[in-house]
Amino acid sequence: MLQLINVARTFNPGSVNEKVALREINLHVSPGEVVAIIGSNGAGKSTLLNVVAGVYEIEAGKVLLDGQDITRRPEHLRATWIGRVFQDPLRGTAASMTIAENLALALRRGRPRRLRRGITPAERQLFKKRLALLGLGLEDRLGTRVGLLSGGQRQALTVLMATIATPKLLLLDEHTAALDPRTARTVMELSEKIIAQHRLTTLMVTHNLEQALRAGTRTIMMHEGRIILDLSGPERMRTKVADLLKMFEQVSGSAFADDRVLLTGS
Repeated sequence: MLQLINVARTFNPGSVNEKVALREINLHVSPGEVVAIIGSNGAGKSTLLNVVAGVYEIEAGKVLLDGQDITRRPEHLRATWIGRVFQDPLRGTAASMTIAENLALALRRGRPRRLRRGITPAERQLFKKRLALLGLGLEDRLGTRVGLLSGGQRQALTVLMATIATPKLLLLDEHTAALDPRTARTVMELSEKIIAQHRLTTLMVTHNLEQALRAGTRTIMMHEGRIILDLSGPERMRTKVADLLKMFEQVSGSAFADDRVLLTGS
């Protein structure tokens, strides 16, 4: 489904501020896999997602999605196949537009633009059905402006928007980090439900180590632009947070350092 072959990315090359963000990344993600990505500060986690999304170009390597080489495809074209949810609940939605209008934009993403009527009755029914699954009462508020929603409601809506057109790949970039613990759990549960329902191939960056071992099917740890650990199957199921920290120290030669790291889901 997703392949990164010898991918490298450097910021400010040749200057005193040169920073190697990704070093010869090789990653293969099979259809339906949900990969949690963790790592210390500056490990390259978000850079990896930005490379996949097309935000950053790469100096070397290839990015393949569903067998197609998308290495040189710009971000707006990749958005046809890739859904993304950011850490900030304010990103990914238009505050001045209604819930229905935001969902309509998401549903039509990547389709040819043409003169057409507004939101159709069929689309409204679809939006109500999908919103009802969130359990937040938003199905009865299609005309509400998104700027009036709480952070948790807005982030749940963003998850729905990123998946309503069933993308080939979903990118979750610390999408619960800016929420309070209770709301974060709710949004994470909704995300897992949607991912499972549509069998979405997913890359999820998280700073919650317990979540990284529990959610999805695979855990990848990054350090200094490299993938240093790749856990799946029985080995992952047996691994505890303490084991994960010990593995990191053994492989990297240093202690795990992340200013926002959470060891548990609480």
